[in-house]
Amino acid sequence: MTETFVVVGGDAAGMSAASKAKRDDPDLEVVVFERGQWVSYGACGLPYYVKGEIQSLESLVSVTPEEFREERDIDLRTGHDVVDIDPDDGTVTADADSGSTVQSYDHLLIATGASAVVPPIDGTDREGVYTLGSMSDGKELREYVARARDGESLQQPDRGPACRYLEECNGPVAVVGGGYIGIEMAEALAANEFEVTLFQRSDRVLKGFSGPTSEAVADHLREQGVDLRLEAEVREVTGGPSVDAVVTEEDRVPVEMALLGTGVRPRTALAADAGIELGETGAIETDAFRETNVSDVYAAGDCAEATHVVTGDPAYVPLALTANRHGRAVGQTVTGTPTEGGDIAGTAAVKAFDIEAARTGVLDHDTARDAGFDPLTETVTAKSRAGYYPEGGTVTITLSADRESGRVLGASLVSEYGEGAVHRSHAIVAALQEGATVSDLENYDLAYAPPFNSTWDPVLVAAKVLAGSLE
Repeated sequence: MTETFVVVGGDAAGMSAASKAKRDDPDLEVVVFERGQWVSYGACGLPYYVKGEIQSLESLVSVTPEEFREERDIDLRTGHDVVDIDPDDGTVTADADSGSTVQSYDHLLIATGASAVVPPIDGTDREGVYTLGSMSDGKELREYVARARDGESLQQPDRGPACRYLEECNGPVAVVGGGYIGIEMAEALAANEFEVTLFQRSDRVLKGFSGPTSEAVADHLREQGVDLRLEAEVREVTGGPSVDAVVTEEDRVPVEMALLGTGVRPRTALAADAGIELGETGAIETDAFRETNVSDVYAAGDCAEATHVVTGDPAYVPLALTANRHGRAVGQTVTGTPTEGGDIAGTAAVKAFDIEAARTGVLDHDTARDAGFDPLTETVTAKSRAGYYPEGGTVTITLSADRESGRVLGASLVSEYGEGAVHRSHAIVAALQEGATVSDLENYDLAYAPPFNSTWDPVLVAAKVLAGSLE
């Protein structure tokens, strides 16, 4: 008898699982429910679509719904919102414009993703307040930018380049949140000649990175004309039907649009209502094979926890590679080859105008101590290319290790865009995965040629300095 694999959610984890399962077992019936119309898209590209570097929203789609249906033989049902999971009966119920559907399953994957956090700020329901968590969000923001650009002919010479806009879109905008989305959207909006004020309630941007990395990015944002306000918690968005200002404890800043980039939270209500346990991070708890506490029910992607490779503890780091990797593993598992999704290191990267930054592992000393380590950190700045080479810059690396064992715990890197901070982080990720010591990392045989790095790559320099401190 043919078994049925049902997937709830049609983005990275869901479609990776569906595709892998169908490829490994062509006889398996694979049904995917997606409440929207878009599937398998690169949400990470949305800031660059809003900026205008990516011209078509469709360019962000990896595989179209038609390709999934016709070429991969997957029963993909867009516009179907799953409203109930019944593990006892082995069914899910989905609502659509055409009515309600009850679908039975033998294996179920919950890949409901995450939703943008709307902070408890008065007035966020006003017109002109945006989030960026979906393709439709990106479309709305791109349309806002287009309306502004259409008004360039209305420029008044004495008002400057930031006021080349229609009356309803004449320049000043707010970005709330100094994380990945906030910084990427600050760049996207500034590139379209908006006056950007970025509000961050803590004392630095990119809290998950090292202090030196955060400072370098903050300084560069200011150099690019972003009005960066640290320790500025937004209390209210004022206006009538439309936003007209952002209010903090210290100030009131007139704006005509506000972008909330204050993070995401896992969509877990559907799972919790079905008796599926959530973990200590608030995301769905699973074992190494992504199976939940309910037999034959799996969870992967931005709705689920993973295990951190350094601490061994549950972690919630919603990123695209993890979703794809874990979804693919579930596809193999349900077709008879149990496959672990693998641990995570919390590796991430961000571009801020002409700066690139990366981070991986554990950098916060309190977190490291809670995991049983005694952390020591050093920061070094080294040349990105051979000193005699006519181009190049520097890379600043903050590297942390355990005093007793010498084990590498984490790193944060920053450089000029194109000078290799992000790609150099990959060597440190490898060290984390292997449980390598700083001395091990110091002896990695990294590639050298004058156009790419110095004889001693900045990663090796950082490891050498930290190893000396440990001694």
